[in-house]
Amino acid sequence: MLRALAKKKHNRVLKLAKGFRGARSKQYRTAKQAVMRALTASFAGRRQKKRDFRKLWIVRINAAARMNDLSYSKLMYGLKLANIDINRKMLSEIAIADPEGFKSLADAAKAKLA
Repeated sequence: MLRALAKKKHNRVLKLAKGFRGARSKQYRTAKQAVMRALTASFAGRRQKKRDFRKLWIVRINAAARMNDLSYSKLMYGLKLANIDINRKMLSEIAIADPEGFKSLADAAKAKLA
């Protein structure tokens, strides 16, 4: 019975290690270490992805803001003063898909800054 449980546990780890090179996909002990490391890296990667997307949105917003004679920080501050509550993801999508709509938001921000 215990052998069957151990085999099941080993197979679970080896299945996760499928595609790894050499002993990392064949031997249980090295596979277990490789899988633990990979799972740690994937957890960190999911956190990093959120940061990377936020950076991308800010770069896009800044580029669009500068086309409307504003800096990113002034645009965001102006929008806050104008009580326009829109997240960076949607703002970057508007900047790409609807430049005229973004221009109206930039104008509203400018008006509050002046």
